[in-house]
Amino acid sequence: MFIKKNASFVFAGAVLTVLSACGGGGGDVVIAPPPPPPVAITKSEAFSFLNKATFGATDTEANAVISQRYSAWIDAQLALPASTQLPGVQAAYALLPQPVPNIAVLNTDRVDQWFRNSLRGQDQLRQRVAWALSQIMVVSQASTLTNLPHALADYYDMLARDAFGNYRKLLEDVTLHPAMGIYLSMLGNQKPNTALNIRPDENYARECMQLFSVGLVMLNDDGTVKLDASSQAIPTYNQNTIEGFANVYTGWNYAGATTFNAARRSLTNQVQPMQAYPEQHSTSTKQLLTYSGAAITTIPAGQTPALDLQNALDNIFNHPNVGPFISKQLIQKLVTSNPSAAYVARVTAKFNNDGSGARGNLGVVVKAVLTDAEALTSTTGANAGKVKEPLLRLTQLWRAYDGKAASGKYVFANPGSVFGQGPLQAGSVFNFFSPFYAPPGEIADQNLVAPELQLATEYLSTLVTNYFYTQVFARTNAQTGLGADVVFIDTSAEVAAAADSEALVTKIADKLLAGQISTTLKTEAKAQVERVAATSTAQRVAEAMYLILSSPEYALQR
Repeated sequence: MFIKKNASFVFAGAVLTVLSACGGGGGDVVIAPPPPPPVAITKSEAFSFLNKATFGATDTEANAVISQRYSAWIDAQLALPASTQLPGVQAAYALLPQPVPNIAVLNTDRVDQWFRNSLRGQDQLRQRVAWALSQIMVVSQASTLTNLPHALADYYDMLARDAFGNYRKLLEDVTLHPAMGIYLSMLGNQKPNTALNIRPDENYARECMQLFSVGLVMLNDDGTVKLDASSQAIPTYNQNTIEGFANVYTGWNYAGATTFNAARRSLTNQVQPMQAYPEQHSTSTKQLLTYSGAAITTIPAGQTPALDLQNALDNIFNHPNVGPFISKQLIQKLVTSNPSAAYVARVTAKFNNDGSGARGNLGVVVKAVLTDAEALTSTTGANAGKVKEPLLRLTQLWRAYDGKAASGKYVFANPGSVFGQGPLQAGSVFNFFSPFYAPPGEIADQNLVAPELQLATEYLSTLVTNYFYTQVFARTNAQTGLGADVVFIDTSAEVAAAADSEALVTKIADKLLAGQISTTLKTEAKAQVERVAATSTAQRVAEAMYLILSSPEYALQR
């Protein structure tokens, strides 16, 4: 850069305009050197990013990230509409004999549609965030909802549609969805009646606060726990608060009836928001959350059900805990189990204000999660990365190797029986694993957590490993006679390279590990390949793939 004596200057872009101090005719213009081009994104970096933002990195998507760069790729994903499950379930229902003897069979079609969207949907980021949200705002087929596959499909579709919207809308949509209403007992919740010993059900009131919004204790914006003068955690709410919200959530039932007691489930109203029936709504005063800056902390008596609900959800939405509570869980689900306090604080700041003054913009929050320096910086520290969810190890394999069945279906009715996870199939409202889980030993001793390792039982670990064994040895395009619904993977490129152990292992590592394979694993994989005759190409491929798929390197997300 050149600076002339006795001149003032204004910098705009790459141009330094130097104006003459005498104010007369025409100053000199000096063109500064152009800024250096942005550092190119490597394939390894693109794969790492995509394993956080999708259901598994592929070469095609990695090239898109490299070309567009992270921010533009995310912006393009934010603009895509949601791939949905309900139309597939409805189409499958239409093919069933009427009357339907067992409607629960449609859950197989629902899970099939989940795999189709997760593996082949263009809206990968939206589907990935919906998967994360489904583990925070949990409803489950493992309940009376097993007979409501339409409601389950629509609930997941709602999460996908709201994934980049405003958290306040998401909270209301979750609250009023019949699937949630059934699962946590808000649907059909009656007002108090002392004579009949009826008290409002507290289930949804409690879990909405504990699991979906503010948590049990007060938090700082960086996710750390606030302590009182005695160094004790400060509770977020008490029993009076739970009872207050329980009264708010009375009088809601299936839509379309003339009275509360006449409301009955149908295929139509189980995918519509619940309706308020004033005759069963509590009109008492109601205690809400108390915190600094709360607009109201008590709902006055005599309000309508809709106004009570609006006041209550606004009260939750504006609680200072919501930003760090939701932000940290999204970071844990997408990027790392142990984010730094500074990382959580940066994302919370975006939740609290998206740059335009709006609070709760989930699209901005997701972008902040994925583009934070801690998300994009490769590190090998003890708190870096996370264990991959078992089901995501499968989806990554199927995406990398074009996993599909001849029928086009993914007939896997209960993935949880093998992987410990399935779409809307958690064992309880507390999800498949706790965000606070720390395995005993060196992880817990370092005050770290590894939530996904709660699924790493000896039993499930064996099932997962055996599933991968069957996949690579018996379910590839090299096999014949596979059933129409058997998902097989395409290993033709690997078979073509199988004579050369180095080339073979490198090719597999490129697809599954972005080429980042340790010397130890590569050496062992090559040795395993070389134990097999060079003419047995399919077995050579299977041996190498099985060893890599079973390795800690594949199970770990960095």
